[in-house]
Amino acid sequence: LSKMLRSTLVVVALAASLHATAAFLPTSVHTLRAGSSRTGRAAMSSRSMPVFMSATASPKERTVRAPVFDEICSETGVTLSRYMMELARENPELRDLESLVGGIQQACKTIANLVDRASITGMIGYEGGGGSINVQGEEQKKLDVVTNDVIKRALKFTGKVGVIASEEEDAPVFNKDAYRVPGGEGKYQKVLADIGSKYVTVFDPLDGSSNVDANIPTGTIFGVYEEAESMENCVLDAGSVEGSCLMNTLQPGTSLVASGYCLYSSSCIFVLTVGAGVDGFTYDRAIGEFVLTHPQIKIPKRGKIYSMNEANRWDWDKPLQEYVTALQTAQGQTGVKYSSRYIGSMVGDVHRTLLYGGIFGSPADKKSPDGKLRLLYEAAPMGFLMEQAGGLALTGKTRILDLKPKKVHQRVPFLAGSYDDVMEMRSFYDSSTDPELIKRCIARL
Repeated sequence: LSKMLRSTLVVVALAASLHATAAFLPTSVHTLRAGSSRTGRAAMSSRSMPVFMSATASPKERTVRAPVFDEICSETGVTLSRYMMELARENPELRDLESLVGGIQQACKTIANLVDRASITGMIGYEGGGGSINVQGEEQKKLDVVTNDVIKRALKFTGKVGVIASEEEDAPVFNKDAYRVPGGEGKYQKVLADIGSKYVTVFDPLDGSSNVDANIPTGTIFGVYEEAESMENCVLDAGSVEGSCLMNTLQPGTSLVASGYCLYSSSCIFVLTVGAGVDGFTYDRAIGEFVLTHPQIKIPKRGKIYSMNEANRWDWDKPLQEYVTALQTAQGQTGVKYSSRYIGSMVGDVHRTLLYGGIFGSPADKKSPDGKLRLLYEAAPMGFLMEQAGGLALTGKTRILDLKPKKVHQRVPFLAGSYDDVMEMRSFYDSSTDPELIKRCIARL
């Protein structure tokens, strides 16, 4: 009887979990046009999007007004610096974000130069000649270490970042300097009250770093959260955050204030969202500024390209194998045969997908059943960006932005791109009755 009761309770709990966290409900996709306002995470669009329900708390409502440019300099265009100044003018509560993005763009300019000159300066190859392993168990390239340090310092000096989490760090790093104000004689004094906004910034300093030696596109990915609570009284252990302080870092993608990436390729482009659509800025080395070249990027509703590492195809989830086969044989919903394009650098593949449409994936496979991309500083920031451009990002069935990280370096499958392409892919997962697949989906929640 005891065993029967326990079994019944398990079934009831599972049913409750499925009801509360596995249902998709229609809600509005939010987009923003220049000069309009956005309530919640965006302004209303006519299309409905299924949003995966989760047990995480809803992010606080916020309204963001996009900057309006009545006059534009014919020589410089709209620079990222001016964009952020205008954004702060329209949204005074985001004034501190202006300083933070300024630090990030300066770091990206420095990294662009490091990548450009890597072969000349000897910054190719592995750190220490090989054998340097990060917390992911991955061998570090020289540029992994240097770029991580560049971004950490740039963020630290803004004074607006309380916690920094990176792919190359074992644990989030607490920035004590964010909680000090200038004191007498050029010294700093600690303060008891929080001064201005403090943010939690997460990043992958050099995505695709293994490609640097071959001169293949690489990039920096970043995400910005507001602190859930003040970090002033955090207990530190060897400079890392512990206990309740870690909860500031482990926030779902729905709590992102901003995210973006910087692509180092034939040109250097900085792509950003602050929840008011997606804008792209190209680095003009002649004036040393990122200039707005891709305003309000909108991903096509459908594409004709899929982008995945097909060497692992027969180890993917069965629904994904069937979906890709349908694309290759023109048996999908469009009746069109898709092309395959895969760089192996997430930033490069996502950038092409944003511009041309289609679907990019770093899916689960038998070797990595929970995927390879890190939820906190790769999947969530890119998912936020993709949705702001009108696309969608899922694990296969679950909305990426609804997942609350359980640990800093948690990995998840990532499939994102054109809205209709991603929803078609999801339909294959919906029809699957594989118990192991269902178990993994529930475990992520």
